Amino acid sequence: MFENIKDEFIKFITSRAVIVCGLIVCLAGIMIYRLFWLQIVNGDYYLDSFQLKITKVKTIQPARGNIYDVNGNLLAYNKDANSVTIEDVYKSGKGKNKAINDTLNGLIDIIEENGDSVDQDFNIIINGSGNYEYNVTGSALIRFLADVYGHAKTDELKYEEKTKTAEEVIEDLCKKFEIGEKEGSGINAKFIAGKGYSKDRVLNLVIVRYKMYNNSYQKYIDTTVASDVCEQTVADVLENASILDGADIELSTARYYPDSEYFSHILGYTGKVTPDQLAELKQVNKNYDSNDIVGQSGIEESMESVLQGTKGKETLSVDNTGRVIEVNSFVDSIRGNDVWLTIDKDLTEACYKILEQSLAGILVRKIQNIKANPDNADLGSSNTPIPIYDVYFSVFDNAIVDISHFDDEDAKDTEQKVYQAWLAKKEEVINGIRVELNEKQTPYKDLSKEYKWYMTHISDMLESEIFNSDKIDKEDEMYKAYHLTEEISLTEYLKYTYAKGWIDVSRLNLDNQYASSEEVFAQIVDYIAGELGGEKVTSEGVESNPDLDFDARLYKYLLLEDRISGTQVCNLLLEQEAVSLDDEERGLWERGGESSYTFMRNRIEKLDITPAQLALYPCTGSIVITDVNTGEVRALVSYPGYDNNKMANGVDAAYYAKLRSDKSNPLFNYATMQKTAPGSTFKMVSATAGLSENVITTSSTIHCGGIFTKLDDNKPPRCWIHPGSHGDLNVTGGIKNSCNVFFYEVGYRLGIVDGTNSYSSDIGLQKLAKYASLYGLNEKSGVEITESEPQISDKDSVRSAIGQGSANYTTVSLARYVTTVANSGKCFNLTLIDKTTDSNANVLEDYSADVRNEIDMPSAYWDAIHLGMRQVVQSKKIYDNFGVNVAGKTGTAQQEGKPNHSLFVCYAPYESPEIAVATRVANGYTSSYAAEITKRVLEYYYNLKEDEEILSGTAQTLQDGAANAD
Repeated sequence: MFENIKDEFIKFITSRAVIVCGLIVCLAGIMIYRLFWLQIVNGDYYLDSFQLKITKVKTIQPARGNIYDVNGNLLAYNKDANSVTIEDVYKSGKGKNKAINDTLNGLIDIIEENGDSVDQDFNIIINGSGNYEYNVTGSALIRFLADVYGHAKTDELKYEEKTKTAEEVIEDLCKKFEIGEKEGSGINAKFIAGKGYSKDRVLNLVIVRYKMYNNSYQKYIDTTVASDVCEQTVADVLENASILDGADIELSTARYYPDSEYFSHILGYTGKVTPDQLAELKQVNKNYDSNDIVGQSGIEESMESVLQGTKGKETLSVDNTGRVIEVNSFVDSIRGNDVWLTIDKDLTEACYKILEQSLAGILVRKIQNIKANPDNADLGSSNTPIPIYDVYFSVFDNAIVDISHFDDEDAKDTEQKVYQAWLAKKEEVINGIRVELNEKQTPYKDLSKEYKWYMTHISDMLESEIFNSDKIDKEDEMYKAYHLTEEISLTEYLKYTYAKGWIDVSRLNLDNQYASSEEVFAQIVDYIAGELGGEKVTSEGVESNPDLDFDARLYKYLLLEDRISGTQVCNLLLEQEAVSLDDEERGLWERGGESSYTFMRNRIEKLDITPAQLALYPCTGSIVITDVNTGEVRALVSYPGYDNNKMANGVDAAYYAKLRSDKSNPLFNYATMQKTAPGSTFKMVSATAGLSENVITTSSTIHCGGIFTKLDDNKPPRCWIHPGSHGDLNVTGGIKNSCNVFFYEVGYRLGIVDGTNSYSSDIGLQKLAKYASLYGLNEKSGVEITESEPQISDKDSVRSAIGQGSANYTTVSLARYVTTVANSGKCFNLTLIDKTTDSNANVLEDYSADVRNEIDMPSAYWDAIHLGMRQVVQSKKIYDNFGVNVAGKTGTAQQEGKPNHSLFVCYAPYESPEIAVATRVANGYTSSYAAEITKRVLEYYYNLKEDEEILSGTAQTLQDGAANAD
């Protein structure tokens, strides 16, 4: 029996062994089959010779086309560049986020150590206060938030998502990508977003992780971390490739603008396509995708379809680490086509330099060694000086020196002393504000100028931060009592607004939600002190949050109180190497042989410090030059410019933040976007209207007695010459003398109701608008870059006839208008584009300015207008013995509380017009300045002086010419 059992057991074991062996053989066969024969149907993955192969289709981005000036000078082109990329080759699972973040930290360390930076193609930046801030608004911001929170449509956004601050968005993304650290242990561990990282590093990690996340639906797509990096970064990344999984260097191209400062507003720059742009571009070309680089502004944007080339495609085999095994196929990209502008490069650069030199000359002329102007000073007067203490303050206020460096370990002697004085002042002021709010409660109108600034700053801050904006009633009597009549104190105003429910107390971090009104007010005072002190209380604790405007403003009062001296300001400039001196002046300065007043004037005169840096009036301007006979724009200049190289190829975040905070606003195109009243430059329109509507003739006269008395007006309009007068003038004399009364009468006559003697302003306005429209002043000028809509005056035809009322025009609008005057009625849609060509210079399309309309008017009328403009220029001594006959018109546009805008429009030669010029100096005091700046432009254009004399590189003194006002 035992033997039988033994035999059965052996049979059982043997049979099972056979089955197991069979299974092993089958499994081995399957593995061999998979290793050598099986390919996945779609061909993306297959195994060959025991090595994993992955098919990767890589898009080859095309180089953009070049941009040339009319003479063939390169204004924008591509150069070879290297980009740092990362590919998501990480295994899914619990540790994936940490693995990617660790790699990125190492990668970003390499990038930053070599002076390169992570591409900032994101809608959140770090502002000058060191806080996260959106750099888009409106619909663009809503679209961004929808993308962040995974909504295909913006109307799917929840209220709490739509109202997220930039800080909250960053926090949410940190949690999503596990950027931060845990605090505590076990079940009590809490993840703290951003913990362990600086704000800069958090933002950089979020930017790259967000881009990687958006690419995750496409397998094996590279994400660009940093563009156009240096050779050392390339070497370091490649050397550390074994520990930087997925990181690589990719050969690409970078957009380059060789003369960026002069052409930045015309050319614009490139950047990663936004969702809104992508949706629009796909309607024209379905091959655009979310990784494309496209034009973001200027010609780069408007001519995107021409400049953007055709993508190529490369099919590669890579292993599971992303290493290329072989290239299966390759189709090269095709470079974009070229755009040729009508712009003359040399002329444009000359205009820019002339404008900068002239603005510096105005500043040097007006700066006086005084602390401040009297309280009753007329800032619009051409005789009002600029106090040197305003110049000293600008050094702090517009960040010519870096005030954040004053407390660094390597801060130098003057920096340390100034910082200590500032700290003491800040403590005094915050304590003084507490006393004012809690005890003094002075009505706003009775405060000192210093404390008026503080209280205005505080109320603006509170209304933007803790008020419910939708509940504020601006018609409320207490609102008016504080903001308009200034009869109550800020304390009274705040207590009232709390009682009315205008304040959102949830933003005050109150411990007791049932606190009394006095407790709430005490909390508001603490909140104010904390904000001014640079400390923001949050649920996570106290954060550094400097109030840059308040911090900078303290330097103004430190200067006026002589607690900081002009000498110290000059030394700060030298210590931080913001300026440099030649050996002779350096020795003189160090021996005490040069005053701080002279030091600063010298810096401005030598353009060591530019008008844009000072951001005092005037610091901006624009010039537009057209070809009278073709409508082509030869120069379009906006001062100041910026370096668009730092905006393309991945935005330089620090540079962009500086541009946004710069008080001269260099990102703004003053030639196409700034609108002001045209002033007396409008009088040729009024003359055209008066002649064409038969309310005047070329020979009829109007008497100027200095005041226009036909209106029922408590303040009757006056001529600029009042208390003098011009006497009897015809239309030519009216233009020559820029007589306000002459054109008041024209505006009045245009408003006379047919068959009566009654005056209707609306009828006069309709007639003025009709002729303004014929000159193109009711529409954009036609240039192929962003431009503001013009505004024809809709009030007071009498004052509108001299270019006041509510009329507002850009410089380029005025350029089209004076072009039409110059050629006697042919109104063009101006153009910046000459032609487009392929890469072999074959012309694809010739562009020309369309004739929009023609003004049909008797030649006698044109002659009268032209002669008046010629006599305007002949009456200006600066044009005496000028080599070319010029016809023009000055204009002064008033701006309340600030210097007047200075305008001049002209054409030359008078006998046979070739070019027209429109010049505007914003807040430039007197129109004579614009006329003299234009004279120098014409000297350059017609080679009337040596270039070295015109473009000296130093401040150019201008004549006031106040007696020739208009």
